[in-house]
Amino acid sequence: MASSRDIVRRIKSIKNTKKVTKAMEMVSSSKMRRAVNSVLATRFYSTHAWQLILNVAGKTRSELHPLLISRKAEKKIGIVAVSSNRGLCGSFNQQVVKAAVDYIKKLQKENPKLEVEVISVGKKSSKTFLRLGYNVVAEFSKNDVVERADEIRPLAKMVVNDYLAGKYDRVVLFYTDFVSTLKQAPRQKQILPIEREPDEILGTIGEVKKLEIRNQKSEIEEESARGGSGSAEKFEYLFEPSPKTILNELLPRLLEMQVYQAMLESNASEHSARMMAMRNASDAAGDMIDELTLSYNQARQAAITKEIAEIAGGKAALE
Repeated sequence: MASSRDIVRRIKSIKNTKKVTKAMEMVSSSKMRRAVNSVLATRFYSTHAWQLILNVAGKTRSELHPLLISRKAEKKIGIVAVSSNRGLCGSFNQQVVKAAVDYIKKLQKENPKLEVEVISVGKKSSKTFLRLGYNVVAEFSKNDVVERADEIRPLAKMVVNDYLAGKYDRVVLFYTDFVSTLKQAPRQKQILPIEREPDEILGTIGEVKKLEIRNQKSEIEEESARGGSGSAEKFEYLFEPSPKTILNELLPRLLEMQVYQAMLESNASEHSARMMAMRNASDAAGDMIDELTLSYNQARQAAITKEIAEIAGGKAALE
């Protein structure tokens, strides 16, 4: 058994650690509230904007804009992975990387010659992909709080320009969707080419969110139907001055909004995950302190009992 002095030293060390984790929890809690407010303020608009893109893609001839053209013979795809710059946030980063790696392996199993390039947002995913042997072609910094859409505009422009230049045949976005303070789910979203592909929220937590998204899409389609001829499939888009002019302005802006929303979702998820990780660390430190305090009391009682026994034995020997 460790000496009382060693136990006291360990208790003091753990108390100092608990102060640090408690302070980090409070900081993350403050950032989380701000990030969640931003997510909730833009989520409805982002969902409708994406539905608008899909409707335009479904009812517009693909040859009117290169972002609508699906390339059948895929040679190279781009993966955009949104992670954090720092750790201490539980499995937040591992979930995103795992989802992206599983997706890559699935595609390469179907097409062994397929090339993959990774565009990383946040240092953690960049380091992990490099360690796994993937080609990371760009790394963007990730701010703890994203306030304006123009902060992610360089990333969105790079993705769109590379796709238009023929560098990528497909671009898929991976980030963490904010479900609640206690639940975050990795999400896979194909943003280019613009077509009706499954928008997947991965894992058991995501099943609830999938249902919410389907319900939102159903409501949007019902609203479109009420505004048209009674069916969501019977309306058409009229472009003024021309389809090319409108699509050149509309599609890049709405794609930029999807990247912006993904960044907001990721920030809210990151701060929530870090807050819970630090809370769990503080609780674990408290449990360790209680156990060490019990051990200290037991060691102290044993030392007192030993001294009493020695005194009683010495007295008996003198008699």
